Amino acid sequence: MTIASFLARQAMPGAQSAQDGSGDQAGEESNSFVEANIEWEEISEGAMSTFKSFQDSFISMGSLWQLLAVLAALGLGYVGSRYPARRLRAWADERETRDVLTRLANSVAKIVWPAFTVVGLWIATAVFESLGFPNEGLRVAASLMNAWIVVRFVTANMQPGFWQTAIAVIAWTVAALYILHLLDPVVDALNAAAFTVAGVKVTLLRVITSIFIAVVALWLGRIAGDAAQSQLKSNKSLNPSMAGLLGQVLKVGFMAAAIIVAMSTLGINLTALTVFGGALGVGIGFGLQSIFSNFISGIIILFERSVKVGDFIELQSGVTGLVKEINIRSTLVTTNDNVDILVPNEEFIKAQVINWTLRDARRRMRIGFGVAYGTDKELVKTAALEAAEAVPWTFSGIPGREPQVWLVGFGDSSLDFELVVWLTEEAVKKPSRVKADYNWELHTALYKYEIEIPFPQRDINFRNVGEFALLKDGAKVSDSGPKPAPASASPASPTKEEQTGGSSSLSDSDDGDGDAGD
Repeated sequence: MTIASFLARQAMPGAQSAQDGSGDQAGEESNSFVEANIEWEEISEGAMSTFKSFQDSFISMGSLWQLLAVLAALGLGYVGSRYPARRLRAWADERETRDVLTRLANSVAKIVWPAFTVVGLWIATAVFESLGFPNEGLRVAASLMNAWIVVRFVTANMQPGFWQTAIAVIAWTVAALYILHLLDPVVDALNAAAFTVAGVKVTLLRVITSIFIAVVALWLGRIAGDAAQSQLKSNKSLNPSMAGLLGQVLKVGFMAAAIIVAMSTLGINLTALTVFGGALGVGIGFGLQSIFSNFISGIIILFERSVKVGDFIELQSGVTGLVKEINIRSTLVTTNDNVDILVPNEEFIKAQVINWTLRDARRRMRIGFGVAYGTDKELVKTAALEAAEAVPWTFSGIPGREPQVWLVGFGDSSLDFELVVWLTEEAVKKPSRVKADYNWELHTALYKYEIEIPFPQRDINFRNVGEFALLKDGAKVSDSGPKPAPASASPASPTKEEQTGGSSSLSDSDDGDGDAGD
């Protein structure tokens, strides 16, 4: 609808009043769109006038002086900001923990230069205005520097991603609208664009404002929760596990309050959402049953104190390490390989948990080894105790906890011994390394005393060689040939044919001799 039709509608009040209720409602909606159209036309006219004023200003001689003033403000701001920015960064680097104050110091260090520059630009603007010189360029430069300050301060500790880009786009857009004198007309146009939801008039400006407030409130709530959690953890009189959980609860509470503030800004009646929220809560409860179970398990762990921050634990799932944090949903366990594992709190309640440091941080370790049969047992004991004394993890300050050597079994090829030692508190948290140190020293001591460490031996006995295949000249010969006579059997006597043949040959010899003699 154009402005001419709007004026024609205003000139005919009688015809407007003759319409029925539905016509009145349609007319109100049309009027809202007309007002929005008028606002956007005012915005375009303002943009054109601003562009013309900029053109007139920058082609004049005063633009050169403004450019020099901007360069001077940038240079002086850079020189003046070097020392405070360097001090802030050094102070932040000296802090051991990366808490809210550290992040704040890093953020302020990044905006010192633009902040000093803005101060110089506003001083130059005041001077130019007192001398009657044009200062439009100085105002534009100051607005751009303000946007830069906002972007750098908010995104200083943020990871590159969507939110960093969104904040930059919003800040530069607002700065551009302010420079072009379009900020107020745009705000009026957004306020004129309205719609009704459940009897509540909602404008586009209110929607954008509520989203902005929600984002800022969530961000501030997260910062406040981190600050509270940091302060609780630094309190030595408070249990670290309890401090961690209270910090998480405070963070969630701050963020929930931020959401409520955003909904109130939007104009939503929170009391009307009570019934709907109850039904929604039941559905969410079934869907998030595992999360609530982990939350309750975390509370039980904290009150029972069965697992605390700093304990060395071993779970049934095979996870072994040091408890670093106990959070609402999970517990952070760091292994000796510096691997962080998030274990659901529910696993600490339903499964078996071995806490090596629950009551007494010292534990006993058994290191098994074997020696050859025939070795002097006292010599083995002397060597093993000497190895135990050489390892710095051995604890022997309490009577009854001295290192001992036990003969625990008779193996197939060795006498099985165990070196039994009590470990120091620090050794309990690194079992693999400690056992490797004891094995190293045991091997060194046994080698020193020339004690043999046996290896498995096997004797193979063949009961009947003739039943196996033999290898001869690289070819396989079977045992199908004549078998040798048993050793217990007597020598075979000559057969009748052999005896006859023998006598026959003898007689032939005699006959021959006789013939020759004759």
